[in-house]
Amino acid sequence: MKLRLQSLLINSFVFLLGILSLLAPFVVPQARTSTFSSTSFPVMVSLIVVLCVLILLFEAQSTLLNAKLIAFLGVLIALNAGLRFLEIAIPGPAGFSPVFFLIILTGYYFGGRMGFLMGAMTMLVSGLLTGGVGPWLPGQMITAGWVGQSAGFLRFIFRKLNFAGNPVEIIFLAIFSAIWGMLYGAIMNLWFWPFLAGAPGQTWFQGASLAENFGRYLTYYLATSVVWDVTRSVGNVLVVSFFARPVLQIFDRFNRRFSFQIVKEGEPL
Repeated sequence: MKLRLQSLLINSFVFLLGILSLLAPFVVPQARTSTFSSTSFPVMVSLIVVLCVLILLFEAQSTLLNAKLIAFLGVLIALNAGLRFLEIAIPGPAGFSPVFFLIILTGYYFGGRMGFLMGAMTMLVSGLLTGGVGPWLPGQMITAGWVGQSAGFLRFIFRKLNFAGNPVEIIFLAIFSAIWGMLYGAIMNLWFWPFLAGAPGQTWFQGASLAENFGRYLTYYLATSVVWDVTRSVGNVLVVSFFARPVLQIFDRFNRRFSFQIVKEGEPL
């Protein structure tokens, strides 16, 4: 019960941190001048990193795999950061990124906390490798963390419905990845859209109603981002459809290989 309560508190704090950061410019006018400032950027990154460390400490105490699983997570983060480096060095179709594949599968197989770590730390490490460090980095870390975190809930649902291990599992994972392919771009736009000064009817207006500003954002999104997000979504579906099953089998082998075995009475330790 205590572990479940701690897990709920951590997941809730992760979600609230992202939501408050995302919505601050809309509900607090002063935040429009401070969210992307030189002082708030390192504070946000530091807060997310501290949160990731706390999750790691919690995982080390609550899981049977503890240090082995955390080490495996480090390998996955390094691999995913390398994929993002290759993505920038050898650009593919606009919007396509292979990094979400491992984020989704890590959260799906190992749980929402590990999924959040995979997403957030992938963006941090790859940002350092590629020089992609800037005011957008906290948004990337939180949003990618949400991708992995939500995949953990998907695993819980699949187990209840007996989908795990069935062919339908990959189909729903592909649908899930397609949805996040669109959502990631839409959410990331909101991190900087309130600060834009662009075409009339496409930028945030402080005196406008929520419905009017939503219409302005939708116009901006359709004009600038939808093609990129559709490409990302289709790419996610293709990668998940072809590679999800063998990667999940690798995760299964790791889980069986490093899980503790109960020693029966009378057997040597």
